[in-house]
Amino acid sequence: MDTLILRKQLVAKKHPEEVISIQGLTKYVPQPGPMTRKIVEEAINCSLKRMGLSRLDCVQFHWWDYSDKRYLDALSHLSDLQAEGKIRELSLTNFDMEHVKEIVSKGIKISSNQVQYSVIDRRPMVKMAEFCDSQGIKLLTYGTLGGGLISEKYLNAKEPRGPEELNTESLRKYKEMVDIWGGWSLFQELLQTLDSIAKVHNCTIANVATKYILDMPAVGGVIIGCRMGVPGAEHIKENLSSFDVSLTPDDINKIEFVLKRSNDLMQAIGDCGDEYRGSFHQQR
Repeated sequence: MDTLILRKQLVAKKHPEEVISIQGLTKYVPQPGPMTRKIVEEAINCSLKRMGLSRLDCVQFHWWDYSDKRYLDALSHLSDLQAEGKIRELSLTNFDMEHVKEIVSKGIKISSNQVQYSVIDRRPMVKMAEFCDSQGIKLLTYGTLGGGLISEKYLNAKEPRGPEELNTESLRKYKEMVDIWGGWSLFQELLQTLDSIAKVHNCTIANVATKYILDMPAVGGVIIGCRMGVPGAEHIKENLSSFDVSLTPDDINKIEFVLKRSNDLMQAIGDCGDEYRGSFHQQR
């Protein structure tokens, strides 16, 4: 949805002071090429104009090819624009540990890194979380519910196959992650464990899976997708219930008992974001 249209809808439905409190996250994913001050500033000015703002709440920067070092030029310019007041927070999307460290070493202040993180994909806890925690960088996580696979809908269900059953890009992507992680049988064991914990806490599988990640070091928030305006597809109240769940050490041990029999995704895929780059991405 166009950000200006969304903003106008919010203004129409809410009081102005409520709209001010809502923060927008703006992705900046430039095509490979020169990253001059003019090019970067024009992109930011375009977003400011479209949203009718004088300052962007958060710019999330993504770069496809690490061998092209001009991402450092882009981030340097973004940092300058932040200092000038056009950007409140400067963030990253799907950067791995090595390159987050490199960026920080250049004196560029990063507030968060958006990465895939779930009970299935726990790569951020291997290296990323500790460093980010030490630098005050938060992890904004996505894929936490595996595109909807980590839910009651797939508990004790037959393995979905083909485009008719995996009918969204998200489902196809996260089903591939399940396959690499350990397969459908082990995944069912995980869902059954999450369900047993959910019943004790009077909540859903999604609540347990979400709180498991929210409780991890350096995690600042979980991004849960929804289909706005589709009846029964938003799950807003249900998702907010995740904050009321307090997982016990026994709950964590039960989850870990299943997870320790899964495959090492760091070894199978690589670090955070490598699923979009490198050899794994080329094989897909």
